[in-house]
Formats: sequence, structure tokens, C-alpha cells
Amino acid sequence: MTSGGWAVAATAADLSQIVKAYDIRGVVPDQWDEELAELFGAAFVQVTGADAIAIGHDMRPSSPGLSAAFARGACARGADVTLIGLCSTDQLYFASGSLGLPGAMFTASHNPAQYNGIKLCRSGATPVGQDSGLGEIRALVESWRESGAPAPVATPGTVSERDTLVEYGAHLRSLVELGSLRPLKVVVDAGNGMGGHTVPTVLAGLPVELVPMYFELDGTFPNHEANPLDPKNLVDLQARVRAEGADIGIAFDGDADRCFVVDERGEPVSPSAITALVAARELEKHPGGTVIHNLITSWSVPEVVREHGGTPVRTRVGHSFIKEEMARTGAIFGGEHSAHYYFRDFWNADTGMLAALHVLAALGTQDRPLSALVARYDRYRGSGEINSTVADQTARTALVRAAFEGREDVTVDTLDGLTIATDAWWFNLRPSNTEPLLRLNVEARDETVLIAVRDEVLGLVRGG
Repeated sequence: MTSGGWAVAATAADLSQIVKAYDIRGVVPDQWDEELAELFGAAFVQVTGADAIAIGHDMRPSSPGLSAAFARGACARGADVTLIGLCSTDQLYFASGSLGLPGAMFTASHNPAQYNGIKLCRSGATPVGQDSGLGEIRALVESWRESGAPAPVATPGTVSERDTLVEYGAHLRSLVELGSLRPLKVVVDAGNGMGGHTVPTVLAGLPVELVPMYFELDGTFPNHEANPLDPKNLVDLQARVRAEGADIGIAFDGDADRCFVVDERGEPVSPSAITALVAARELEKHPGGTVIHNLITSWSVPEVVREHGGTPVRTRVGHSFIKEEMARTGAIFGGEHSAHYYFRDFWNADTGMLAALHVLAALGTQDRPLSALVARYDRYRGSGEINSTVADQTARTALVRAAFEGREDVTVDTLDGLTIATDAWWFNLRPSNTEPLLRLNVEARDETVLIAVRDEVLGLVRGG
């Protein structure tokens, strides 16, 4: 602080590089620092008109300082601040929903240690994105960096602390029927992220033998990246599940809002299969409900939803699209290939921990191993996401479209990138918004067809 207001932030970072579509994220201190965090706190309060907010943070070394600076900025604009301290992102959403407060979560999720960021939401965990306030926040911060921020209000806000972990765990358990679980041996890889903080409390009192892996909170990620979407980061969990003879393995990303599952053989379970399994369970609670899925989840997801009396709705890839459709349709549940799972009973927000509880409940209330349980939901062969570096995304996509669209029984869809489908297979080719990449996902009814389609498309994308 200065006597006349905030000092103009010293960093010369380009805000367009750190203010993303859904959050703020960048390298600390090269791209942003505590001075800039203070301005973001002030701008968040001014744009939302909040008189009180909640702030949480992950285990990264820079998180306590950045979150405290944000709190100073918020207080200077007159907002009372409730600090909930170390938490997972979905624990911050719980605080926002249960306390009726806008929230700020300091995390860079699965990014490397030098990164940090802020996920913002309005009261009730409603997301703040580029078109719902984040653009205005960026513009305000940019103007203040040029001219200096206005003087603090006459009556600044207060700061209090509140630990919501026990309430969060109890709320999650209240949303899943867990009373008749058989004993389960569960290996959890927290990746030195926030799962190490939340999992013991969430699973407290359940008939679970917990085998913890990398539960020590360490934002330098000494064991492996906290990004289970990359297969190399599941290797330790897979080996431990087999060595322990465990019933299931679960991995969380750095801020513990995404959940990945491996079966008793150590084999990864597709997030599409988890989406279908949880959708079926949610439809038991909410008969006839709507379920959202993005366009690169498996065919099995809408099939299972219809089989259980629900209505599937297909969206673009990205959590903002899922949340918009959930709000528009009143959907009960939404799932993505990236292992984000959204629940109407959790303020339409994503929570990997609640999805994990659903999987434990499904497994523990019957006698089959997990591999047999999920087989009914894992019906087709998928390629996973394959990235290709290209000089011209548009030209390569057009080349692929020209090669396929005239063929018999082919349908062409451009909801998000290019989707080509027949009764036997489909593929989606999407450009990255931030890198010179095309992302390919293929699914087919058998492995031979999958390989043929995958190789043909990659030949066109990567050809000279």
C-alpha cells in the first residue's frame, strides 16, 4: 500500500498472456506477482459488487503470499474476507455455495511448480470467465496499472479465518449412499497435491483401508507431475495397486478437482466409463434427468443415459460450456473426457472427490471387481487424445474434411472443430487455442477399424 492507494504494479507482464478464458494463470514472479494479485483482488470486488468473499489456496510455495495480497486488495475495496486456507478447488466451491460467497482459489492445478493462478466464482460457485466478468477484471487491472488504483474505501473490510474441511467432507458423503459398503482397499495417489489434505477427511468413517501415495503437500512435485491425464504419471499408482492387491486406485490432480481411476489389475478406467457409471447412479436419484457430456466422450455415455431413462445433451469441450448447459437445462450431472465431473447437487460445480465416492459406492455395494463392474460402461475402442504440431491448423483440417466428407454414410459436424462419423467409427479433430496443435480423438467398434481411421487421419494431418 501507499498513502494514496496502491502502488502501480512493478511487473511489466502482458495480462493477455495470463488472463485465460476461464482463469488467471502464469509463471510467478515472471508473469505475475503479489502486487498484481492485490490489484486482481480489488478488481474482483469492484466487478462483482461483493461485500464479502472467500479465499482458498493450494500447496504451491507462492500461494500463501499471492492469496494474502488478493485479500488485501479485496479489503481495500470494502469487502470482508473469509480465509479458508489450504483447500482443494472443489472445497473452495463448497465454501462459495454453502456460505453464499463469491470465491477465489489460488492454484495452477496440474501445471509445473513455477506456475500459479486464480479460479474465480460468484456466490453459489457460479464461474467467472472471460465473458462473465473476467474480461472486465482484466480491463480494470490494466487501467489501474497505467494510472494507479483509486484510494481505499473509508471503511475497509475485515479478515477472518474458517476451516471448512470437515463440513466439506460431510457434505460430500451426504450426497452418496455409503451405508452398505463392503471393506475396500483403496490406493490414492495425491501427487503431493491437495488430495493429500482432503482425502483422509472425506473418507473418514468409511470401511476403507487407505494406502496413501505422495500425500505430503509439496508444490514442487518431487515425485511426478500432478497431472494424471498423462499416462506416465499413473505408473506409480498402477504398480502400487498391483503390489497391494488393492480393489481400486484413484489419482487426483494438483488441486484435486479431477479424479482418475485404475482397476484392480492396475489398468486405467476411461473417464467416459466413469461418466457413464456416475450418470446411471445420478439418474437413480433423479429419474428422467438431463446429463451433459462433451462431444469427445464415448458413444457409451449417451447410450447409458438413454438406457437409464435420462436425456443426454452434447456440448463443446470446456468446462464453461458444460456449466452453461447445466444451468440452461437443469441437468443433474455432466462429465468430460478430461475427468472433470459436475453435479447439480454441488452447485453445478466440478468435484472429482464426489465422483470418486460414487465409484467407491458402486464398487462396494456389489461383489465383482472393478474391471467387471465398469465393463458395461466401456463398450468401444478409443484412441485417447493425440496431438500433432502443425503450421496451419485450418488448412490441415480442411484437407481432412475433403478426404472424408464425400464418403458413403459419413456425417460432418462442426460444433467444436471437425467431427466425422459413421455407424462404425467417429473422430474429432480440434485446434488448440493456445498452441499450434491439432488434437485428434477416435473411437470405433473394434480395434482394427480404430487403427485404420486413426492412421489415415494422422497421415493427412502430419503429411508433408
